[in-house]
Order: sequence, then C-alpha cells, then structure tokens
Amino acid sequence: MKTTSKVPVVTKKMLLPFILITSLFALWGFANAVTDPMVSAFKKVLELSNTQASMVQMAFYGGYFCMALPAAMFMRKYSYKVGVLIGLGLFATGALLFYPAAVTEQFWFFCLGLYILTFGLAFLETAANPYALAMGAKETATQRLNLAQAFNPVGLIAGILIAKFFVAEKLQSDDYENFAALDSVKKAAITASDLAVIRDPYVILGLVLIGFFVLFLVSKMPQNSTEGKMPSIKETFKDLAKNKKYALGVLAQILYVGAQIMCWTYIYQYVEGLVNTGVFKESYITVFGTEVLKDGFYYQIIAFLLFVVGRAIGTAMLRFMSAGKLLSGFAVLAIVFVLGTIFIDGMFGLYSLVGVSFCLSLMFPTIYGIALDGLTEDQSKVGSAGLIMAIVGGALMPPLQGLIIDMGGTGVSDTIIMGVSEINFSFILPFLCFVYIAWYGYMVFKKYEAGVTTT
Repeated sequence: MKTTSKVPVVTKKMLLPFILITSLFALWGFANAVTDPMVSAFKKVLELSNTQASMVQMAFYGGYFCMALPAAMFMRKYSYKVGVLIGLGLFATGALLFYPAAVTEQFWFFCLGLYILTFGLAFLETAANPYALAMGAKETATQRLNLAQAFNPVGLIAGILIAKFFVAEKLQSDDYENFAALDSVKKAAITASDLAVIRDPYVILGLVLIGFFVLFLVSKMPQNSTEGKMPSIKETFKDLAKNKKYALGVLAQILYVGAQIMCWTYIYQYVEGLVNTGVFKESYITVFGTEVLKDGFYYQIIAFLLFVVGRAIGTAMLRFMSAGKLLSGFAVLAIVFVLGTIFIDGMFGLYSLVGVSFCLSLMFPTIYGIALDGLTEDQSKVGSAGLIMAIVGGALMPPLQGLIIDMGGTGVSDTIIMGVSEINFSFILPFLCFVYIAWYGYMVFKKYEAGVTTT
C-alpha cells in the first residue's frame, strides 16, 4: 500500500517557482473567458456574418492546435523555463496587436492577434502542465497539478466579469436595434468607440504579461532539461502510441474539453428555452451598483464558482483516493447532472446544468496527470503537446450540439425529441463524453492503480 498523505505536495525549495508557474494558469484562464463573448461583439460592431464572426474561435483554437506540437519539439531541446518565456512573449505580442487592429478597424488584424496570442498559450500550457508535475515527488504529481489548475477558474471568473461589465455593457452598438441602418458618420464614430472598448482589456493584459516575462527572466527556476542523448521524435511517438493509458487519455481530454465548452456555451440557450416556455422569469440583480439582467451570464458565474469549489475539494480528495477512481466518480456524478439537465423541466434542469461545473473541475488536470504518469521527461514534453492539442475538442464538438439545437428551426425549443425540447436533448453529447471519461477513470484504477491506492 503506497501512501502520499505525508509527502509534501510542494516543498519549501520549490514554493516560489511553483507560485510563479501557478500564476500562468490564471492568466490563460482569463484569456479564454474574455475572448468567448467577442464573437457576438465583433459580429455587431463590424457587421459580420455568423460565419465571419466564428473566425474568432477558429483563430483561438487554431493557434492552440497548430503550435502545441512545435512547442513540445522546441522544449525537447531547451528547458521548460525557456518555453515559458517564449510563451509569455507570444502571448503579450498577440494581446498588444489589438491596439493597431483597433486603429485600422480590420477584423483580420484582430484574428491575427488572437492567433499569435494562442501560440503563446500553447507554449505556456505545453510547458507549465508537465513543469508543475515535475516540481516535486512523483507520488503527489497529480495533486500538484490540480492545485496549480485551481487558479485557472479564478482567471475565468475575472475574464467573464471583465467581458460583461467592461466590454459588453459599454458597447454603444448594442443600444441600436438596427445598427447597420445608422448614417455613416455616426456609425463610424460608434465603431471606433466600440473597438477601443474591445481593445483595452487585451492591451492591459499585454502590459501585465511583459511584467511577468521580466519576473520569470530574473527568477531562478529548476531547469528540468533532458540530459544525454534524446530519442528521435519518431521513436517517442511510437512509444506514446503503444502506451494505452496515454493514448486513451488524449481521447478522454478531447471529450472533456468538448463537454466543458458545450456545458458553458449553451447555458445561455438553455436559459432562453426556459424564458420561451415561461418557466424562467426575467429579473434584475444589482452588481457594482448597476442593475443587470439575470440571464445566462448570472448562472455561468455560479457555474464558475462551483468549478473553483470542486477543484479545491477534488485536490484535497486526491490525498486519500487514487486519481483514476476519483475521476470516474466525478464523471458518474456529471452523468447524473446531465441526465437532470436533459429530462427535468424547469429550474431544476438549469440547476443540474450549473452543477455539472462542479464535476468538470477535477477532470482536465487529473486526465493530464494520469496520461503522463510514468513517462520519461522527453516523452512527457511530446505527450503534453498531444494533451494540449486535445483542446481542439472545444472547437469540434459545440457545432455538433448546435446542429441538434437547429433541428427544429432557429429557436431553441422548436421541436420535441424523446419527449424534451431540442435544447435539452442536445446535452446528450456531453452525456456521452462523460460516459467515456467514467470508463477511462475506472479502467485506469483497475489496471494501473488497484493495490497501490493512496491512503
């Protein structure tokens, strides 16, 4: 019986480097959350079609997908610290490009900024996740990554609050039902003003990132660089493909990210469906002295708070339970909540959807830690890239859910499928994702952890 209850998650020697690495998780959480609402903002301000506006997400997720593997190959030769510095540099460059983009009022310029920004995020996530795993004893690696990832939802909450109250609430174009019909002079003035509103959070973020770059540059960080001759990249890929726990973990990560984005993105449409059926009564709440419509945003904030709570509880539970067993348990609980989302009408269905976020909290870092467990440092650097590329699940799966929602028309409750509206039924996709994740966690527990469970 292997125990980890007395093994420190982070030693005193590693505390400062670990705090610095942990700060990165909040930074990319902020970038993710503040970017999501920009799709509708750009669509209105620059008078784009839905297809054109969707390029925001394409640029965002595309940058992740394209750069994760090159980042890993770079870090096979150099240290994690160098990877972090390059990531911060690209992150800051992409964010600061929003200034000239706003001046020129060119949508492609904004997309370029996002694309370069996520090059930086790909470097950071490819470096920071395995770096956090390596900053201490192997027995507490998954706990350490969960602890670091606990600061990611802090960034998410900050990002969505900034997007709501300092961007969306200040867009003048939203004050006009038919913005396109305004005269050219007035429209030009409003467009310039609104693009400046969109620009400002990114420019401020870019300046903050420059500060972090300098801080990392002057700080002494453990290098963890591979010593001796490295195996060829082809050989590393072959070894990873043969590793069942890793290969199945990449699929689990794709499905997890897809489920997360679906449950967070379509909470607004779920609320819309309740409004259409008269179940949800629109009301206002006071936030920072301002009356704000109690819409899907309000419930998404609650979901993010549950995400934080779930991450804290899950990290503590990892001290006493194996990662695979706990992952499977959280996935089973998510299945229960999603079934409530699908089949329970009214507010309890909405509460179930919000509750899914509690279960989501543990999954990304736990799948990550399980998949990389037992790999060499060189394999971990390349394997980390595969797990970061799995973020593409967030781009692939939500459109499939959108197709289900559109089956009856452009609304969210136009038709009935299996006794429920199409918006309810569409959550069958996250349900299937969680079924696989539950199986993966159970498989890992039975095959790799049984008999060495933490106590």
